[in-house]
Order: sequence, then C-alpha cells, then structure tokens
Amino acid sequence: MTVLVVADLLQGPEVGAVAPATLNTVAAAAKIGGDIHLLVAGLNVAGIAASAARIAGVAKVLVADNAAYAHGLPENVAPLVTALVSQSGEKGYSHVLAPATSNGKNILPRVAALLDVDQISEIISVESADTFTRPIYAGNAIATVQSSAAVKVITVRATGFDAVVAEGGSAVVEAIGSVFDAGKSRFIGEALAKSDRPELTAARIVVSGGRGMGNGDNFKHLYSLADKLDAAVGASRAAVDAGFVPNDMQVGQTGKIVAPQLYIAVGISGAIQHLAGMKDSKVIVAINKDEEAPIFQVADYGLVADLFEAVPELASQM
Repeated sequence: MTVLVVADLLQGPEVGAVAPATLNTVAAAAKIGGDIHLLVAGLNVAGIAASAARIAGVAKVLVADNAAYAHGLPENVAPLVTALVSQSGEKGYSHVLAPATSNGKNILPRVAALLDVDQISEIISVESADTFTRPIYAGNAIATVQSSAAVKVITVRATGFDAVVAEGGSAVVEAIGSVFDAGKSRFIGEALAKSDRPELTAARIVVSGGRGMGNGDNFKHLYSLADKLDAAVGASRAAVDAGFVPNDMQVGQTGKIVAPQLYIAVGISGAIQHLAGMKDSKVIVAINKDEEAPIFQVADYGLVADLFEAVPELASQM
C-alpha cells in the first residue's frame, strides 16, 4: 500500500517550500500506513523538492518541473496525478491525498472524476485504511465514511492532524518526464495580500472580531492587541458582510479553518458557521458583553465586558 500526497506550494515571497498544510496531510497519510510519496509539481522546484525530501515519513519525492505546472493550474496537474496513479499498476497508489486548501480542493475533484471514483472531503481522522471521519452540518455532526473505491481520493482538513516535522527524512527524489498541458486555461495574474502579521491559517495565535466591533475603524483595537501577541487577525462572516474588513480575513464554514494554540473571539456571538471554523483551537477566549452569547459555550475562558474597555486594557498589560 502506497499513498500519494499532492504537495501544496507556498506562493508569493515565500515560494521555495511546501505549504504548512502539506505537513499535516503527510501526518494523515502516515496514519493510513504504507509508503508515502510526495508529488511536487511546479516550475524551478528543485530546491523545494530537496527540502521536501527531508520531511519525516516521506519515502519518495516525485518532481514534475515544467512550465505547464508553474501556477498549479488544476487542468494540468489533475491529469498528471491521474497518470501517476494509472501507471503505478495494481500494486501502486491506494490513496491520493491533498490538503483541503484552495489548490487541493481545485485539483482532487478532477482527479476523482478522471479515475471515476468518489472523493472524500476534509477528513479529520483516519479510522482505518478505508474508513475516515469528516465534519458535516457546519461541524455539528461527524460522519464516518467507508470507501470501497480502488483508489481513495481524499482532501485533508489540516486542523485535524498535527503536522509532521519538516526535517529528519531522507527521501529519494525522482524526476517525472511526463508533461500534461490541457491548453484549457492560462495564468493571467495574482494579487497577494501583504501583511507583517502571521498568515491566518498558520498562526499560533488568532484574534478575531465580529459584528460587535461596530465598524471597520474599531478593528484598530484588535490590530494593536495582535501586534503585541504576534497574532493574526480574523473576523466573523457578519463583520465581513458588514464591510468592516476584507473577506480574506473571514473565519468559519465559508471562510478559513483555523486551529491555533490561542483563539481570542472579540464581539463574536458564536454562530455555528463561525464555530465550524475555529472550534478546534487549543484554547478559546471570548470577550462579549452579552453573557448569553453562544460563543461562551465553547470558550475555555470567557469575559463578559465591553470590548472597547477590555481589549485596550488587555493590550496595555502587555
């Protein structure tokens, strides 16, 4: 039994390494068992492949270095993954995994369609080689799913697995000569948000604001606190829909899924859609003037107070 993990690569100024969610996905693959092969597809990715070869638990790194894969276009990467599975034969890949990031969720459904198998989305645990759990109904229920497919195609919710260490491995690096260019799409451009704060999904501490912030200008209180904690800043959908902050800050079922060591929810009522995106955080602190707010039901520590008094005072103590 061999598991193929499709690596997600960091983009922008940090390009040159696999994205942190890839390490969580390798951890999920390790729980399935068998050898783990890691696919690194892109352009000029020799350095990334060399780094990936040191990831603990990875037996082989497959490198597809070609302009066709330069920006991870799913129309090109999906046929590559499918070909690797098909060429591996009966004793080949039993599972194909990718992190449930934008790239992973863009590529693997196409792979599943090409292989004519079902896909299992956003697993949070591995029960056995063919049985997995995944959240449904905005995280209010956990479904146990058993697959009889010849090849299990799976996206992994990174917050469900502790990342493996990025050093200590000594995988074999193997180049792939096959090139798949569907000619159906082309890369036009991208605009990357720049911030001195940690990236939201990878931050150890997250401070989030909700509708209770009142307006976008009041998020300055959270920015001040976040700067002192070296934290990322997030928001509820209500705050995003109200135009307080941009949607790339949204945490929740339809936003980003986070599981930091510390999550501070400020002025957030705690709708189930928001809880689905942060309830796996190790420690949850809630600040809200409504003592009946649902957020207090999941919080480890709760403070019933006016956030405009509590947050500045908290920041002043640091």
